[in-house]
Amino acid sequence: MHLSKKCSAFKVVLSALLIVALLQLIYLSFLSKFHGKQQRYRYSELFGGSGAKKNAHPEKNSRKERLRYSLSTGGIFDNSGQYRVYKNLIKSDFTTNEKPGSDPSSNILALATHTTINNLHYLESLLERWQNPISVAIFAHGQDVKFATALVYALSFFCPHIQALVDFHLVCLSGEMASFPEQDREHFAGLEDCASVFSRLETHGEKYKNYAMSGNISYPNNLLRNIARGGTESSYILVIDMDMLPSADLHEQFMAMISKREPASDEVFVLPAFEIRHARKMPATKAELVQLYQVGEVRPFYEELCPRCQAPTNYSQWVNSHVRETGTLEVAYTLTWVDPWEPFYIGHRSVPLYDENFKQYGFNRISQEGGLPLSRLAILLMPGELGGFWTVE
Repeated sequence: MHLSKKCSAFKVVLSALLIVALLQLIYLSFLSKFHGKQQRYRYSELFGGSGAKKNAHPEKNSRKERLRYSLSTGGIFDNSGQYRVYKNLIKSDFTTNEKPGSDPSSNILALATHTTINNLHYLESLLERWQNPISVAIFAHGQDVKFATALVYALSFFCPHIQALVDFHLVCLSGEMASFPEQDREHFAGLEDCASVFSRLETHGEKYKNYAMSGNISYPNNLLRNIARGGTESSYILVIDMDMLPSADLHEQFMAMISKREPASDEVFVLPAFEIRHARKMPATKAELVQLYQVGEVRPFYEELCPRCQAPTNYSQWVNSHVRETGTLEVAYTLTWVDPWEPFYIGHRSVPLYDENFKQYGFNRISQEGGLPLSRLAILLMPGELGGFWTVE
């Protein structure tokens, strides 16, 4: 009798466990189906199809149609005929909403940059730092043309702050064409929000090398710089590489400076550029920067690769220059351009374009600076951090 009761109790417990396991399986199956439906809806929402609700997001549908139109044009060829250019592949809300007669002060300074799809994930930290209009020219080759088109659109779809301020332009080889990524679901599996898109970009960057590193495809950096520059109507433009960060509040400080100081016609404003060790936190003030500079944790940009390309900036003079009590951006000193100086600077949009015959890396920007009709290169000094910071290992 005692044994029978034990067996009955065991059967009850076993039955309860089986019921719980069955319920868990049903729940997991429901979650899987629900997640699958969510993914299909996300995909349909992104690229259309039978699952899309045509009137659900009219502003996103119109963005989709603008992308279709941009791609349907087939792009234009550059002057050499070697590259196909899709200008304004994705337009920002800032550019789209800009109308004649609008406040001119809202479009005085923009940032222009260039990259391959491998380094596009740096855009997140760049925009967080800049928080103003950015024009991005992307070079893609082979399968990356499709990937770049898809992920750029996903950025504009999932990231409101990207869509608000960033204009994208795409450059590929003349024999390649970008197309609307309707059937490439593998690129979008798991994309649910802005963070997931940047995560996908970062994973891609870690997996693949840049084209220039493979030695097979020349990276047309000067063409990309010119495309990015031409993608903005701003009066002044700062051109930097994608993996550089401008100073905090640089945009605001520059706007305040030029409102009080009319630039000379032959003048650009140079930003001393530095490299910082990867593990180091970005300095918040010039005092912190100088301290890291003195112990070798921060160094002049390209100090090892091409020290003479930045030497004319005169970093020692900049380090020892002091901000006046005004606490605002100001010119520390002025210099005349000398060969082979390749400074990063804010210049008027009338500054000559870069020579697009130069590709890959090394002495490519000098093709522009050497031809500038400039007698004054104003070295800027501000109370906070200054210059582009390039992260190095």
